[in-house]
Amino acid sequence: MRQPNVARVVAVAAVVAGSAIAATIGSSAQASAATVAFPDVPTLANGGVCWTTINSWADTSPATPGRAILNVRAAPVSGVGSGQYPFAPLCEVRTTVAWHNLDTGAAGRFDNIVATGIYGSIQYSLFQDTGPGRVEVTVSTDTANIPAHATFDVPG
Repeated sequence: MRQPNVARVVAVAAVVAGSAIAATIGSSAQASAATVAFPDVPTLANGGVCWTTINSWADTSPATPGRAILNVRAAPVSGVGSGQYPFAPLCEVRTTVAWHNLDTGAAGRFDNIVATGIYGSIQYSLFQDTGPGRVEVTVSTDTANIPAHATFDVPG
């Protein structure tokens, strides 16, 4: 019967230990990632007599310090469109997420034209260099709407 090679046993133990450490580090970074949903923004939309609701949120993570991903998506549209299929309208609305870092004074905005139909819209996302700290946002559109206000924290 052959004795196990000591070097092989040590190498296997090192791989197993390294995998456990990597899993622990990966899970702790993932555990502290945060998603903060902002209040919905009811709004009219262009392209007929249309209305929808804008959903928006921020994603932050220690893996991207001083940065946040701002996300915007529209719910399914209601109303009557001006196209070939008026009862399945495709409408659009310019949506703005204006942000202001309350700790550093940095400010910026994420503007996008959100196109939405009977199934809603795709998700629009963009990294923003907000800097670390407490960030205040206002979400609004370029048509009649009820703006949303929220705050979230960005790790340093």
